[in-house]
Amino acid sequence: MISKLAYVHPDAKIGGNVTIEPFAYVAGDVVIGDDCWIGPGAVINDGARIGKGCKIHTGASIACLPQDLKFKGEYSTAEIGDYNDIRECVTIARGTASRGKTVVGSHNLLMAYVHIAHDDVVGSHCVIANRVSLAGEVEVGDWAVIGGHAAVHQWVRIGEHTMIQGGALVGQDVPPFITVTNENQFAGINRIGMSRRGFTPEQIDIIHNAARILFQSGLNFMNGCEEVERKVLQSPERDRLVKFIRESKRGVSKQYGVK
Repeated sequence: MISKLAYVHPDAKIGGNVTIEPFAYVAGDVVIGDDCWIGPGAVINDGARIGKGCKIHTGASIACLPQDLKFKGEYSTAEIGDYNDIRECVTIARGTASRGKTVVGSHNLLMAYVHIAHDDVVGSHCVIANRVSLAGEVEVGDWAVIGGHAAVHQWVRIGEHTMIQGGALVGQDVPPFITVTNENQFAGINRIGMSRRGFTPEQIDIIHNAARILFQSGLNFMNGCEEVERKVLQSPERDRLVKFIRESKRGVSKQYGVK
């Protein structure tokens, strides 16, 4: 059902069983999948590509223009997967010439006033709490949880199954499977989250043993990675953690006790 009080450009491609509430705005270069709900006052700008079953609440702005001085009006998109809950006043910017698109996966909860900047890549099953701000070209892995009011610096990578404390200032990469304080310091592995998602006790123990060496042994990260490979049973999770750290260009979360 499309309200007569909404504006929907005739060129917009609207799927089946879509509800568009009064005073919503949908531009022409837009695709909205089946079973979506567009709330009152939401703005769907040119370049939006929205999957099925999404809920976009009041005041949200999808595919808004990038807040980047290098942006010269080039064509770009904001591509959103399926069954996302995008709450009040969330902003998701289009891409720039850097990547050409901003990407948000599926089954995410983006709480009120979250900002997803240009060229970001957010995975699936993430929970990003109120007023979190992601700067440009940030990458967030699947199942990440970011606490309210956190701010993430441009180009930072956040690994999968991480948990970041509210109010954090994240200027370095956050490796997968760990939790960090609001100073982006290691605070343990995300044991409860991984258990809920089906990780076996054996998988969790391997991650715990690797993280203990990397973040609590006093070794620097490069030596720590070598020590993990020597002493911790090989597994995809162990190798993922080591690979993430070795590939980091910004450095990673601080080791336990380091100020």
